[in-house]
Amino acid sequence: MLNPASGPAGSAVTVTGTGFKVSTTGTVIVGSTTFAFQTTSTGAFSTGITIPAASTGNLTITAKTSSIKASAIFVVQAAPAPAPAPAPQPPTVSTAPLRFGVATAGGALAGTELDEVATLAGESPSMVMIYKDFLQSPPITEMDAVRSRGATPLVTWEPWAWGGGVEQPAYSLDRVAAGDFDANITQWGQSLAAWGKPVMLRFAHEMNGNWYPWAEGVNGNQPGDYVAAWRHVHDVVAATGAANVQWVWSPNVPYWGSTDLAGLYPGAGYVDIVALDGYNWGTSQTWSSWVSPVDLLGPGISQLRTLAPGKPVLIAETASSELGGSKAAWNTDLVSYLAAQPDVMGFVWFHLQKETDWRINSSDSSASAFKSALLARRS
Repeated sequence: MLNPASGPAGSAVTVTGTGFKVSTTGTVIVGSTTFAFQTTSTGAFSTGITIPAASTGNLTITAKTSSIKASAIFVVQAAPAPAPAPAPQPPTVSTAPLRFGVATAGGALAGTELDEVATLAGESPSMVMIYKDFLQSPPITEMDAVRSRGATPLVTWEPWAWGGGVEQPAYSLDRVAAGDFDANITQWGQSLAAWGKPVMLRFAHEMNGNWYPWAEGVNGNQPGDYVAAWRHVHDVVAATGAANVQWVWSPNVPYWGSTDLAGLYPGAGYVDIVALDGYNWGTSQTWSSWVSPVDLLGPGISQLRTLAPGKPVLIAETASSELGGSKAAWNTDLVSYLAAQPDVMGFVWFHLQKETDWRINSSDSSASAFKSALLARRS
């Protein structure tokens, strides 16, 4: 008798029998394997065996002594397939006070690229940058894609035609303020209002430099023109009922020769978030040198606090070159510094290989430090 009489290969089975010669030795044979047993004074026995690992089908198990032999069948059952390993869960958006955002080459619709960023960072970005000029329609499809990832779209809206250079008289600030583009601005406002979900709108950024046609001192623009244009665009959008829009005023980090920020700030009623763009160019350019996150961003953040007390601060574009210092250390210092500023709501990493390799994973050490720094600020 077998107990159990069926099971997978490798099963432990108890073999019992009666009617054998009393007080004698015997053998249980299982394929090419044997197990010894001893009968009792009544000719019974009981012994444990193991079904060989390679066994299949119906397996004959034989017990015998010198004079008696008996057999039974053990049914070898196929072992159940192992349960599949749970699929790895993609990184989720962090709830840390310092938000992590990203700008990528492929933009908001490049899901694979954003997945790679999430893997590099150990968390999914909570803000995704979208760039549009005045010739393009509101990016509703892209905003939907960002929203589906649990993130907020950060739309940089540029009042010019891409590729046209700094001198574009058709897009001078006084034309914007005069209402020449109101039909387009109204369409944007209506579309954003209809979309209805939170969107950050970064209009005419880096206005304190001289490389865009909406800067004062280029393209025929005069002092005061920037604030007039900003307020006009804001009011046209607001008139459409787009209360879901957060207005992001985003100068470049101040530098020697840049336009003073005080004359460019539209006022507390026209701005929801104040921002800075700042890069550590390292020695990637003939004119640049390595600069720490504190030295790069600290003076500008102080100016923003003076101009716009109480407004949240966003680092709307930042990244570091590999050239001239340790990018890994810079990444660590950046996140640590920003996380220690209660009014800094987040930063957006410019994950592109452009003037230099700004990407998070420009080196293994950079990527590792970046991921560790984000993890530390979540702890």
